Amino acid sequence: MVEVENKIQRYDSYKDSGVEWLGEIPEHWELRRIKYLFNEINERSDDGDEDLLSVSQYTGVTNKSDKVEAGGMLTNALTLEGYKKVKKGDLVSNIMLAWNGSLGFSPFDGITSPAYSIYRIYGENHNRYFHYLLRTELYKAEFKRNSSGVIESRLRLYTDDFFNILSILPPLLEQTKIAQFLDDKTTKIDEAIAIKEQQINLLKERKQILIHKAVTRGLDDSIPLKDSGVEWIGEIPEHWEVSKNGYISRIIRGASPRPAGHPMYFDGKDVPWLAVGDITKDDNIYLNEAVNFLTNAGKKQSRYILKGTFVLSNSGATLGVPKILKISGCINDGVLAFLDLREDLIDKIFLYYYFASQTKRLREEMNQGATQPNLNTDLVKQLPIALPPLSEQKEISAYIETASKKIETAIGLKQQEIAKLKEYKSSLINGVVTGKVRVC
Repeated sequence: MVEVENKIQRYDSYKDSGVEWLGEIPEHWELRRIKYLFNEINERSDDGDEDLLSVSQYTGVTNKSDKVEAGGMLTNALTLEGYKKVKKGDLVSNIMLAWNGSLGFSPFDGITSPAYSIYRIYGENHNRYFHYLLRTELYKAEFKRNSSGVIESRLRLYTDDFFNILSILPPLLEQTKIAQFLDDKTTKIDEAIAIKEQQINLLKERKQILIHKAVTRGLDDSIPLKDSGVEWIGEIPEHWEVSKNGYISRIIRGASPRPAGHPMYFDGKDVPWLAVGDITKDDNIYLNEAVNFLTNAGKKQSRYILKGTFVLSNSGATLGVPKILKISGCINDGVLAFLDLREDLIDKIFLYYYFASQTKRLREEMNQGATQPNLNTDLVKQLPIALPPLSEQKEISAYIETASKKIETAIGLKQQEIAKLKEYKSSLINGVVTGKVRVC
């Protein structure tokens, strides 16, 4: 666990920076406009053969080829000729997203989008200090205030506006010590976060194993097993049966009004429009609300499904995600609905958990050789399902719900710990680079 400093050390004396959003700074520190600290670079590639770089708020500057899978494309651009050259140590800024921290110093030589701005630090100043300073919430807010544009998604931080912003400037020795201190502390915090994220993944894996075992083997390990006749199901309790989805339900596919996005269909307020993103947005059993709505004309072009219906995402990278609707609404063509469910044969909650246990397998199977994986209705109708007696299904569902809640509680606690570590990291960086906390 990361150790938090018990006593905050401060500098001997402070002065008013004269800038409201900066407040006080150590008396011997200076303020300089960024234009006196950085020079804009506009060198262009002759042939585009250099490594293509990208920048994000999470990872800073990265080599794009490191994140592209085999056979994938680095960019849709026909040529990289004329892209901006980047030298190791240059500051790369995505001017459209600088306000959310999408800027950073490059650890590589390479090239990047002509839409980005490239800056090189003047004289004897320490890149790592400015790496931390310019990505603080304090400076991101200032970048946003100085960006041009009407709506957030269109804001741009142009060079003249960036250069006009005031930067805190400690002496070089202190810049170096601050950077070294933060490198050490943030590395430890990030390692602690990574451990907790790994623990969360293990808890999620344990939950999946628990669900899969319960819906394919039941709760009583002493019951004799038999071969299900289905390779991926394997053995099941001898008193269970194997059926097909098409026998327990009438399965239909949703429909999407065309042309997509037409205001005649999609500017409504009364008819919930349930798309794949709504089904796959979380791990909850139920879908309780809609984000988008159709007009009555759009409703006629789609498929209206009543609340209580079991649905399944059927296409793309997120296929195989089950949900039970708590609202009525229209489903798009990326969603399958199980209508007229045989409630004398299948418990709806059990069906949910059964599909939740098969999501990964279905994706792997559908991804083989497919550019756009798709679970069509005929395929889903033919998929086998292991069926315990109805009373046993309900016992299994209740057991999974109880066990899952315990695991979800443990996951929630880990997520809270991660949030606190991230908050501490942000507060620590902000305090140190602005001189509120002394480390040297």
